[in-house]
Amino acid sequence: MKALRGFPPAPVPLAAAARGAVALAVPLLVGVWTATPVPAVIAGIGALWGVSQDGPDPYRLRVRRLGCMGLWAALGLLAGELALRSGHPAAVTVCLVAVALLAGAISLRGRLASVSGMHLLLGATIGGGIPLPGPWWHAPLALLAGVGLVIVLSGAPWLWRRHAIERSAVLAVYRAASQALSAAGTPAAEDARRRLTAALDHAHQVMGRHLAPRARVRGELDALRGAFHTAVRLGEVTSALVWEGRPLPRHVTEVPLLMAARLLPRPGGAAGSAGPDPVDHAPGRAVFRTDLDSPGLRALAGLSAEAGRARPDEAPVRLPAYPWHGRAAQVRYTVLLAVCVLVAQLCAELLHGPRGYWLPMTVAFVYKPDFGPVFRRALHRCAGTVVGVAAIGAVTLLTTDAYVLIGAVAAFGALMAVGVRHHYALATTGLTAIVLVLVYMLGDHRALYGARILDTALAAAIVLVAHFALWPRSAAERAAAQTEAALAAARRYRDLAPGAAAVQRHALRRAAYHRLAEARRAVAHARGEPGRPDRELADREDAIASAERMCDAVSARTLGAGPVPFPRPVPRRAAAGPVGG
Repeated sequence: MKALRGFPPAPVPLAAAARGAVALAVPLLVGVWTATPVPAVIAGIGALWGVSQDGPDPYRLRVRRLGCMGLWAALGLLAGELALRSGHPAAVTVCLVAVALLAGAISLRGRLASVSGMHLLLGATIGGGIPLPGPWWHAPLALLAGVGLVIVLSGAPWLWRRHAIERSAVLAVYRAASQALSAAGTPAAEDARRRLTAALDHAHQVMGRHLAPRARVRGELDALRGAFHTAVRLGEVTSALVWEGRPLPRHVTEVPLLMAARLLPRPGGAAGSAGPDPVDHAPGRAVFRTDLDSPGLRALAGLSAEAGRARPDEAPVRLPAYPWHGRAAQVRYTVLLAVCVLVAQLCAELLHGPRGYWLPMTVAFVYKPDFGPVFRRALHRCAGTVVGVAAIGAVTLLTTDAYVLIGAVAAFGALMAVGVRHHYALATTGLTAIVLVLVYMLGDHRALYGARILDTALAAAIVLVAHFALWPRSAAERAAAQTEAALAAARRYRDLAPGAAAVQRHALRRAAYHRLAEARRAVAHARGEPGRPDRELADREDAIASAERMCDAVSARTLGAGPVPFPRPVPRRAAAGPVGG
């Protein structure tokens, strides 16, 4: 949710905020105008969950994620609704536990599976906690209608800005390369190089399907693909120049931006030019307007001269697939999630009787170790709930007019869309206020504000006690496994890069830096859990930093740096078993 430390803050996503406001207001307005509040509220819940997954990724991936989320949420809603309609006292509890087991089993298998599993459980909590009139199939269809509205709003810009997301991602690599060159020879150089790696990783994920061997690309997309392949080579050259460790003149640091202006197509057009190039293109070579007194500068000059030309070695470079968690971790998380849902449901029945969905719903939101530190997520959930309750409580003290409440839902929907990209507590504030309005429009006018705060705190406590009593080192174990995989990838790059073909060298380098970045994030995740950071985490951070510097040196040596002082090998640590094993 939050911007990574050292990265510039992301701009406020105004388009996403507008989509969130419209997606949540439209179903409720239709419900008021047609006097059908129940389907409108269920559609609003679907829109609410859709807004929570409306990310900035390419339209195809965005629509796929929203569609999968909607289908799994509707399936969960149907299961919970049928359990509630059965009339058996334990049916809802058994249903929630069974759904939690299924959700946990699929949630740690990747980002899409994680989102689908969470919303499967959320759908079951709503279906089993809110009695819904009408035929059994009305509610799932209404939920899908709300998700469908978000899909239309989120995917519509594809019609007029089809490859704008891919272009922005690739352009960000060239900008990050320019910033890294500007930081060369300063204490900020390593952080700038890490930002370049993050930009390359993001562009690689965004461009992924267009890089497949059988992908048919033409026109603007063909230019984007060529610009990405050049960006991969630019990453190697930039790493070498950063490793050389001396400040570079401005006409050198601007070369990536001028390359981007030549290579990247303008929206709806062809690649353009951006004024004079600091590289004079002589026959067969490129000469900077300065002495080429380093291998890195010679490589940058050559790359700038060749940019835009077809190369036989521009084969697809794939990001390495790495399991999020080991099998033992998946089993443990599945069992713990089911236990937490069972305890939360039993507490809800004791405290509230029917309509006690808030407790298990909060468990489903909070217990997501793959979304960040569980302790921090629980705190942000509690803080966001308190603020959301206070905000909507202030609105309802002034008026309960339906149109005013719908306007408040639109405002909180925009706030939630911003929070999804910036901060979990902010997203929770919007979600809490919206859910309370939706419940009110269903006809439940009980004084729920204090109860919702206590329920959230209780659900967070259930998750924290279960997680840290039975699996206290989950984040540390994952950090160990990720670090070991990253160091192995760095050693492969060190051992194979000097004699490898260009395409294999780029693949090895991308794999090494990508896994090192993942390992660094996993260590930061482990540091976010309670307890004093132990020396083991500090050692891993040192090993990752050493491996990154080693990879920079390999890049410099590969580009012809002659007798480059080669760093001593990254120390091998005790092999870490599967996470959770």
